[in-house]
Amino acid sequence: MQPCTISQRIEVPTAVVFDYLADLANFAEFTDHFLGEWRMTREETYGKGAGGRFKEELPFSRFGWGDMAVVQFEQPSLIVLAGRSGKYNRIRTLTAFQLSDAGEGATNLDLTIETHPVYPSDKLLEAIGQNRARKRGWKKSLRRLAAGLEHGKRLGAPATIAGGARKPATGLRG
Repeated sequence: MQPCTISQRIEVPTAVVFDYLADLANFAEFTDHFLGEWRMTREETYGKGAGGRFKEELPFSRFGWGDMAVVQFEQPSLIVLAGRSGKYNRIRTLTAFQLSDAGEGATNLDLTIETHPVYPSDKLLEAIGQNRARKRGWKKSLRRLAAGLEHGKRLGAPATIAGGARKPATGLRG
């Protein structure tokens, strides 16, 4: 898929939007309509190295699982996520959130998504509907993100690490 950029204006300061997006566990809240069943890949979900696994709901997709991790983190303007999806995780993905100050306490958010399918069958599936569905899903996600941040409400529960508590200070008694 050729790089596709989606823009959204959010009436919240850039630092607030960046902090929200920098915590990958929050992605489950505003992307749950097309990226579901989020699981974090490590305990620290904020910043560089944070990662998550999810199931992507796309047309003609039998192998919807994918993952992404933060590979570039430049506060307060850039978050880049690299990942893989599709059958045997052979399709490389790149997702970049570019934030800029729009003045008067607002933020311009530009989301660039790009995929690199390997086989002709993967390219065909993307061409007959997955690209449009992915772009439509991200557009709706950014609208939901803007509405949630502007009204100061949570859109749902953030993702957690599968398997339950891992730290000794969780209140469990032995």
